[in-house]
Amino acid sequence: MESKFKFEKIIVWQKAMDFGEKINETTQLFPKKEIYNLSSQIRRAADSIALNISEGSTGQTNPEFKKFMGYAIRSLTEVVTCLHKAKRRKYVPTETFNTLYEEAFTLMNMMVAFRKNIK
Repeated sequence: MESKFKFEKIIVWQKAMDFGEKINETTQLFPKKEIYNLSSQIRRAADSIALNISEGSTGQTNPEFKKFMGYAIRSLTEVVTCLHKAKRRKYVPTETFNTLYEEAFTLMNMMVAFRKNIK
């Protein structure tokens, strides 16, 4: 399928989409008692990363895009905190936590660099 929207070509958006799917998959390991709590929170925060990137890319000004990138970065930090909660509660194996944590760190660096390059 050909990308028709500007944001679909943005690598950091593509990475955020992939990361969101991995988080969604990981929440399947959480106990049912967390379905409306931590599971929901981390999924919404992970989805918000790509959502904010795409929304910001359609703005009329670059300062507006930078603002939405800031929201996306904040959402990523929320995901990392939720991952720590999940690890402490033993909902995810340490190996899964470490993999997602490293991916979050890489995504964070990409997002910060991308935001800095928005003129």
